[in-house]
Amino acid sequence: MLPLASRPFLPSGLKLLNWCLRSWTALVFIFLYAPIAVLVVYAFNASRLNIVWTGFTLRWFNDLLGQTALIRAAQNSLIIATLTTALSVILGTLGAWLLHRYRFRGARSIQTLLTVPMVIPEILMGISLLVFFAAVGMSLGFSTVIIGHVTFCFPFVLVAVQARLQGLDPSLEEAALDLGATPLRAFWLVIVPSLRPAIAAGALMAFTLSLDELIVTFFTTSAASATLPIRVYGMAKVGLNPMLNALSAIFIIATVAFVIFTNYLRKLRH
Repeated sequence: MLPLASRPFLPSGLKLLNWCLRSWTALVFIFLYAPIAVLVVYAFNASRLNIVWTGFTLRWFNDLLGQTALIRAAQNSLIIATLTTALSVILGTLGAWLLHRYRFRGARSIQTLLTVPMVIPEILMGISLLVFFAAVGMSLGFSTVIIGHVTFCFPFVLVAVQARLQGLDPSLEEAALDLGATPLRAFWLVIVPSLRPAIAAGALMAFTLSLDELIVTFFTTSAASATLPIRVYGMAKVGLNPMLNALSAIFIIATVAFVIFTNYLRKLRH
């Protein structure tokens, strides 16, 4: 039983704490999303200057349709991101399974080496890849960009799948083997379906990282394989271009639509 003198202060203290937490949360969201909202709004600005609003227009979206270099760069980004995701899922899933299933000397050292690309500065990775490709006489192009992207993308898949494997019931594989399945068939028909959420999460992470990567791509690409971030970076260095706002607005709207659609599908499943 609290003393009578202390009872009135507890509700008011909680209200003040709740108000402070709500205010802080609102400030964080404003800090994160206010620049994005301004960017989307000024994508419809008739002025070439992003600091003055002169009227509503769709001109910059129409101008994007005539930018063949940007369209080609977007196609390159999608191709590279798709191939990178596929290779990262294969390498990450198999690597996680081998490290989880088999015990051998040096496994921890290999685990550490596999996760180094996740934390190493991107500029160091880009320079090291460029030096490596020059040393082996490999010409820069799609293949070098994909190799560079897979190098830092597949560890994210590996970590996600490893986390899922830690909670996986080992009796599932044993039951499949007892029923006559080969180890490969048991892995494909029993283990992989159980790993689908982790594989999907790792694949989405790999695709997003590859699509958004700039620094590693800068050191490993050629003119023919330039991705969208490279083209956007080149345009931004020249000066503020309203078409960049329009391009960013398209990606933001597409991302929001994808998230809403994903949540809708999740509600249907439940």
